[in-house]
Amino acid sequence: MIIVPPPQLLPVLAKVKSCYLVWITFYQILPKIHKYTLGQKIDTLFIEIIEAIAIATFLSQEEKHPLVKLAIRKTDTLKILLMVLWETKSIDNKKYLALSVKIEEIGRMLGGWSGQLRKNEQKQNSPALKTREK
Repeated sequence: MIIVPPPQLLPVLAKVKSCYLVWITFYQILPKIHKYTLGQKIDTLFIEIIEAIAIATFLSQEEKHPLVKLAIRKTDTLKILLMVLWETKSIDNKKYLALSVKIEEIGRMLGGWSGQLRKNEQKQNSPALKTREK
């Protein structure tokens, strides 16, 4: 039997996947009071972020930006909900730090991607470029 290595993921997608794998271990031991409310919402946000990034990777330049912005908004919401879990002592400092550092890096990566897409859109829409095309 031949084992085929998994495909290479976009770096930001690999980072989100890695963070999600850490989250899963914490989610399993969350106190019941938050497991099925905040914990479930956080889990859903992770999946929605992964989905938005995965879809964006296969779209044209113009179509990517709305999904990247969606992933950024969901990442910001994720940060706040994790903060609530930490402030209510449902996750300890070490777990919160492990997740928040990774999520901050994901946010920076998504912000960079968004900025690059915005620059490309501005270049395509610049009057100088349109003049040259005629």
